[in-house]
Amino acid sequence: MTATTTTSRGATGSVALQGVTKVYGHGDNAVLALDGVSLDVAPGEFVCLVGASGCGKSTLLNLVAGLDRLSGGRIELGDGVNPGLMFQEPALFPWLTVDANVEVPLKLRGLPRPERRAKVAELLRTVHLADFGRKRPHQLSGGMRQRVALARTLALDTPVLLMDEPFGALDAMTRDILHDELERIWSERQLSVLFVTHNVREAARLADRIILLSSRPGRIIWSTRVDVPRPRRIDSPEIASIAAEVTDRLRTEVGRHGQ
Repeated sequence: MTATTTTSRGATGSVALQGVTKVYGHGDNAVLALDGVSLDVAPGEFVCLVGASGCGKSTLLNLVAGLDRLSGGRIELGDGVNPGLMFQEPALFPWLTVDANVEVPLKLRGLPRPERRAKVAELLRTVHLADFGRKRPHQLSGGMRQRVALARTLALDTPVLLMDEPFGALDAMTRDILHDELERIWSERQLSVLFVTHNVREAARLADRIILLSSRPGRIIWSTRVDVPRPRRIDSPEIASIAAEVTDRLRTEVGRHGQ
């Protein structure tokens, strides 16, 4: 199997996966994690990936982000796009203030100091943390730390956002509030989002489209559009109905793999 490189081409904010394959190890120890995954994310589209643990969801995000190498296939991004990747853990620098944490990507981009300061202030207003710039991570709640992580990711000024269970460790109320915040930012900035989650209600609440991956090796086995008007409530009958369908299909896939 020939490895190919990630390329940048096409419309800004678009993500195109063609036959993406990932193998770990060699010979008898080789593990096929992803097998021929093809997926297009349109500019401004919110796509959620669901599937059993170990099906390759996080691997797929790492490949799109360029943190891992393809074993086969092709990934195409919009011209000049470097995706932003947000994890379940905020991974903030504990010795830096909130301001300084958000400023890190801006320094790496080479922005002058006055411009950095103005941009940090703007980003903290965006995530409703304008008054917390001098705090350190240990002084913040879990939800606030994730807001800081989101602001830091937005500092990359990229139209493509990759999110790997960013709210999985939060309580239900905090998660629901951050759903509203993420949806607002996504809509205002017209971001393309590829979002990994184990929570099928979260997927139904947020997504324009839900993609179900098979158990290892990960293949796309089903997808559906979520044609529920926004804003949505996670406890609404419409979201519950979609979540129930996704759960049934996921349970069937897990059962098939178990046999």
